Amino acid sequence: MYDADDIVDLKNRKKRRKRRMRFLTILLIAGIGAGLYFTRDKWYNKIRGIGQQYRTIVNSGKLAEGNFPIEISSSGEYQLALTDRKMVVLSDAYTYFYDSDGALLKRRQNTYTNTVLRAAGGKALLYENGGNELSVENEDEVFYKKEFAENLILFARISEEGYTAVVTTSDSYNCELIVYDKRGKEIYKRKCIERVSDLSFINGSKGCVLSDISAENGQLVTKVKEIDFSKKGERWTSPGLNTLGLNVYGYGKGAFVLGTDACGYVDDNGQISSYYSYDGELEAGASEKGNSAVIVNNIDRRKYVIALFKGGNTEARVIELDKPSIDVTIYEDLAYVMCQGKVMAFDFNGGLRSIADVSDSYTEFLRSEDHIFLKGYNKIDRIDYES
Repeated sequence: MYDADDIVDLKNRKKRRKRRMRFLTILLIAGIGAGLYFTRDKWYNKIRGIGQQYRTIVNSGKLAEGNFPIEISSSGEYQLALTDRKMVVLSDAYTYFYDSDGALLKRRQNTYTNTVLRAAGGKALLYENGGNELSVENEDEVFYKKEFAENLILFARISEEGYTAVVTTSDSYNCELIVYDKRGKEIYKRKCIERVSDLSFINGSKGCVLSDISAENGQLVTKVKEIDFSKKGERWTSPGLNTLGLNVYGYGKGAFVLGTDACGYVDDNGQISSYYSYDGELEAGASEKGNSAVIVNNIDRRKYVIALFKGGNTEARVIELDKPSIDVTIYEDLAYVMCQGKVMAFDFNGGLRSIADVSDSYTEFLRSEDHIFLKGYNKIDRIDYES
């Protein structure tokens, strides 16, 4: 039999055992929590949206009425851009500014030939491809114009902050790069030995990444440079990617290069972090904040794919499509692809998030707010689209 002291001692041991178990359980939970936190990049995206990622939203595809369709009178192909809930349309003779409901805000005649339209930050950049003039404007005013008496414009880009970069020909070098602030004041100039193929503003327009094309071992390669407008030289220069670069897209951790037969990422140290070679013909590509999408059609094999890249250190997630793709864009962490007869939105884990039937007559599209704007031969339509 137990006496009173034994019973008390037994109860105290049980209490101490419970406290130890409770303490060990807390340590275990804390350890698991810390482990999950520090490895969240590996598992979070895989489970995010469980219960809803397989629910595909089916949009009606019904065309908007009222001001739509917007009829375009042009003797050639017109250009369309979106910025700050406004549409900018460039025909052969006029620049039109519309709100997102299709109401005309301003029509302004342009006198340039072979004009190219770019838009960002609520402003439109118009320049003569192979000419010597450009302008930055919105529906209310022309902010500034530039004329290059001796050199010809190869291309120009505008940033969300209103900065403009112009690449021109040069007598002594392959080309020249000039950067203007939002008031049109020159803040940077660079004479380039290599042929610059594209550039993208980074760090709030404090710098840019630019791509240039050169030959290595008898093959064309594309290199990327990061430039700070307040310093001379480059922060880094990447090795050559084995492709003819068409576009470069900068973001916080490097850059994405879209090439004619391959694409790839360069990290923020200038090293190639991923590379993807196409099995077919490139149709279009897009990149935003490090996420990228490329559509490739192989007509002979009847193989049509969209390749998705979630950041610069991931391999391509390839999704086969049942019809040839036409155009692709990225908006708010989703990749939108237009195939013959429909528009689909994918997340970057490959899940189909939404779909809408559209006519085969459209050749391009743009995504903004709750709408998709459809570009036809001589008209612009709009559909409501929920993702």
